[in-house]
Amino acid sequence: MNHPPLNPALLHLDSDHLWLMHCADGPVPRAVVQSVQGYLHKELWPWEMAWEEDFLGVPRALRQEGARLLGGEADDVSLVPSTSAGLTAIAQGYPWRIGDEVVAPLGEFPSNIYPWKAMESRGVQFREIPLWDGHKAGDSGWNTTPPAAADEPEDRLIAALGSRTRVLAVSWVRFQDGLKLDLPKLGSACRRRGIHLVVDGIQGAGTVVPNLYGASAFATGGHKGLLAPQGQGLLWTEAMFRRSLSPTGTWLSVEDGQDPGRPATDHLRHWLADGRRFESGGPNILAAVGLLESVRTLLQVGVQAIAEHVRELQGMLLAALAADAGWSAEVRRLGGLLERDRLGSMLCFHHGSRTPEELADLLQRGVRRGVYGSIREGYLRVAFHGWHDEMDLRRAVDWLKS
Repeated sequence: MNHPPLNPALLHLDSDHLWLMHCADGPVPRAVVQSVQGYLHKELWPWEMAWEEDFLGVPRALRQEGARLLGGEADDVSLVPSTSAGLTAIAQGYPWRIGDEVVAPLGEFPSNIYPWKAMESRGVQFREIPLWDGHKAGDSGWNTTPPAAADEPEDRLIAALGSRTRVLAVSWVRFQDGLKLDLPKLGSACRRRGIHLVVDGIQGAGTVVPNLYGASAFATGGHKGLLAPQGQGLLWTEAMFRRSLSPTGTWLSVEDGQDPGRPATDHLRHWLADGRRFESGGPNILAAVGLLESVRTLLQVGVQAIAEHVRELQGMLLAALAADAGWSAEVRRLGGLLERDRLGSMLCFHHGSRTPEELADLLQRGVRRGVYGSIREGYLRVAFHGWHDEMDLRRAVDWLKS
């Protein structure tokens, strides 16, 4: 196995802790901390703050680097606090009519549910679609059948689209079972029907190469695979779709809003057509500085290299567990998904016949060994990133076999 594309020395990790849950919260690189500290020191002396370099320059640079990461142009990127904030801007800005509907997969994370359910007061229906036979969520989620390589979840979603569907809202990589959806396939089907594909991308951003063909919007927070502090994310929108949405309505979402030479009380201005149309007033420069440095760190090695490394680790972990009676069934299932490129950076082991207490006990055995995984809705999640190496892999195997 080659050296990991992200040098572990870039991160402030130690040998006592193996972090396999950037799917919950990612560690930030040392350079991020240094950048944030450097900016924060400027806050001690306001006269050190520069309008062009800081207030305008940092957000501008983050839009540019965010566009390089996601694909697209800087004008397509909005700076938003979180995935939820990005999706809410879309939901609130869309020109709904009574009787319209949003279709979503069953079992989405709440960030991709409540922005749409909030539109029920405007006559919009939110409809969930099971993605495979035996797929369940909510109170019955523990009894769900996990996804398999033979399933075609996109076909089920496409078949569910109707004459009243205006938005198909999906997670690129699902938070509990780890299934990665084929965005170009969904996007092409949506475009043919005049429907907008809106994507919650947080579980794939930074570890999976995005392909936004056919999508109308893509939202992600920065604190998971992008390895940034909490509180800053990115929203990408397709230009024609963006112009159809109502602006957020802040002082910086209008032309010349950042021009101190124009009277602030002159409100006879046009709304901006670029991504600033959805930004929420004065930027959180402290958080933007952190995300900017994280994105630059990832771009130095390339998301493609990270994705390939993660896939190699996943294959090696499954191979090491193949002969273990407790994991063999899941190894076959996940191996089939991996072969079909159906996984993001998470291997999500379904509980099988384990009880919730048994799964929780396995997690705690890992913690006692300094190995940190996570559990979501009956799945044990093991999330690799670009800094994990072969020694980390061996520790994960030893834990899962314990």
